[in-house]
Amino acid sequence: MSAAADWVLEPEQSHLSFISIKSKDIAEIHSFTQITGRVDEEGQVTLALMLDSVETLIPIRNERMREVLFKTTDYQQATLTAKIDPAVLGAMQVGEIGQLAGEAVLSLHGQEQPMTMQLQVARVAPDVLFVASRKPLVVDAEKFGLSDGVEQLREIAGLESVSHAVPVSFVMTFVREPVGEEARED
Repeated sequence: MSAAADWVLEPEQSHLSFISIKSKDIAEIHSFTQITGRVDEEGQVTLALMLDSVETLIPIRNERMREVLFKTTDYQQATLTAKIDPAVLGAMQVGEIGQLAGEAVLSLHGQEQPMTMQLQVARVAPDVLFVASRKPLVVDAEKFGLSDGVEQLREIAGLESVSHAVPVSFVMTFVREPVGEEARED
């Protein structure tokens, strides 16, 4: 029998992207390159996204998003917290694919908002879980106090419009972290 352990995000095998929509129908896909995460043995999920790691494939746009939109000097990261039933993960067999739904809280730019998550989870090895969004999370920039930044970016770029609704999708790999000897002592 293996002892209970945390599941830790494997950043090299994980990806989170978001879509910005400008001038009514021009969609551009962006991502963040630095993500950390953990699911502890009680089922508490914590994901952190370093906002400085925004990647739009255009260096000046990366800089503007960091400074004007995210204000990374004051807000270094976005976090998502949720609670899942750890027994569901523990009961999954290798090769099994399941679905999870649940409520989460997204903290961004000093604001918190509830989010509903629809996930696809696969146990790809005894100590490896693959988790993907079944439906994108739609982040409303206005609810996080980002409207002024969106408007400033729109003006700088000379655009007719920039949508405040931002779809976010992800695929993440979690590996089970072995419990150290010190954690097993009672």
